[in-house]
Amino acid sequence: MKDYRKIIIGPIITEKSNFQKEMSKTYVFEVSPEANKFEIKTAVEKLFSVHVIDVRTISVKGKVKRTKWIKGRRKNTKKAYVKIKENQRIEIFEGA
Repeated sequence: MKDYRKIIIGPIITEKSNFQKEMSKTYVFEVSPEANKFEIKTAVEKLFSVHVIDVRTISVKGKVKRTKWIKGRRKNTKKAYVKIKENQRIEIFEGA
């Protein structure tokens, strides 16, 4: 089994993720691109002591950015939308 702290890279805190947190108890994390749904579910349950109901993932392609003459590219990322039980919460999101 992988190290749980390497699977979950960090939280994603945006207006959309805050809205989803308040309406449907869904939290958004940036996760390792190699992680699958079962590993993400296990990592969130172990790290934050909550019961996970559902995990949805999406792979996001990095945008192409350019300066005057040089083209660059942002890295590809993977997001996980994690839905938890109704009466539970994750403390890392509560300060935002």
